[in-house]
Amino acid sequence: MAEFAYKNLIAAIPDYPKPGVIFRDITPLLDCEEAFRAAVVAMAEPFRQAGITKVMGTESRGFMFGTPIAFALHAGFVPARKPGKLPRQVISQEYDLEYGTDRLEIHTDALTPDDVVLIVDDLIATGGTAKASGLLVQQCGARLAGMTFLNELPALGGRPVLEAAFPDALIHAVMEF
Repeated sequence: MAEFAYKNLIAAIPDYPKPGVIFRDITPLLDCEEAFRAAVVAMAEPFRQAGITKVMGTESRGFMFGTPIAFALHAGFVPARKPGKLPRQVISQEYDLEYGTDRLEIHTDALTPDDVVLIVDDLIATGGTAKASGLLVQQCGARLAGMTFLNELPALGGRPVLEAAFPDALIHAVMEF
């Protein structure tokens, strides 16, 4: 598999969704079959021997990477959704945003204590969403093997938050901005 200059395939959109924010648009990377495939491989690789039974993808860009990673790791896929999007009984975890709070939900039967889980999302920033996902895994009694991301924004401090909350989990990012 070829190495990619992934950053060249991620568009920087200034002042989106609000002034002062630089949004990292991954759709050009997703549009390039070779780069998308290489990113999925790079995100999955550290977990190939971890015995992953379920991959949890966080809404919504975590779905884009989570499902092919689950396929690559021969694991099931669990969507972590925003409130009200799942049709059956759910458990939920609230988390803080810079402007309030939000919540993630999974079906109550999505994970069991026998599961070994990998959490997938496109980005680690402050770590709030990923931490909420990890707490959902713990609520189910499953084992969190790690978290994998395409991008990391180290200046926002998410990795130390996750390492403190989940000291036995491997936190992996393909690149940093």
